[in-house]
Amino acid sequence: MTTYRRILLKLSGEALAGSDGHGLNPDVLAALADELKELVARNVQVALVTGAGNFFRGMSSRGRMMNRVTADYIGMLGTVMNSLALADFLRAAGVACVVQSAIEVPRLCGLLQPLEAIRQLERGRVVIFAGGTGNPFFTTDSTAALRAAEIQADVVLKATKVDGVYCSNPATNPKAQRFDKITFDEVLARKLEVMDLTAITICRENNIPIIVFNMTTRGNILRMLEGAAVCTRVGVD
Repeated sequence: MTTYRRILLKLSGEALAGSDGHGLNPDVLAALADELKELVARNVQVALVTGAGNFFRGMSSRGRMMNRVTADYIGMLGTVMNSLALADFLRAAGVACVVQSAIEVPRLCGLLQPLEAIRQLERGRVVIFAGGTGNPFFTTDSTAALRAAEIQADVVLKATKVDGVYCSNPATNPKAQRFDKITFDEVLARKLEVMDLTAITICRENNIPIIVFNMTTRGNILRMLEGAAVCTRVGVD
């Protein structure tokens, strides 16, 4: 089994939309809940951060003259919606979970409390972090790295639609080579789009490795943690 006791799983909003491309896909949410249930059953402590691209694309909206701060706060609210939906599917699968938000939504979820989150993880509950960092100008990648550092996670799992980090875009370059392992310094030097600069810096300074893997294949989270899935390990010796 995996050597990771506590993980932080970073999901994009688009991943929750599945083939629909927008909104929430119930089949995707149900399948994800089942995978997380298996992890919890194996005593892996699971925390999650989601993006909000299935509801709102802040970058494209800003390109149409929306104020950056407004766009970022709308995106944070989108992560709250995704987190609440994911929590509902987890509970339906019999998985105890809590949602903590960096922005106050008192009727829907609790306020971010990292120490309380650790206590909940140690009790076997999944913790979902919503509301981004609570501040504009930060991505959900940065949120994932920050929360991982706060809860002392062993690893950040970056769920994507590809099976790792490539030297160039594999969608446009069929000869692009995938890295099995790569250091943080190499990621920065090559300007590879693993996570944003803030996220990479937080993980490097706190010695938290990042694993990039393809989550579109059902069961890949567990296989990846067991070393049986194709992925790229960043910052792993």
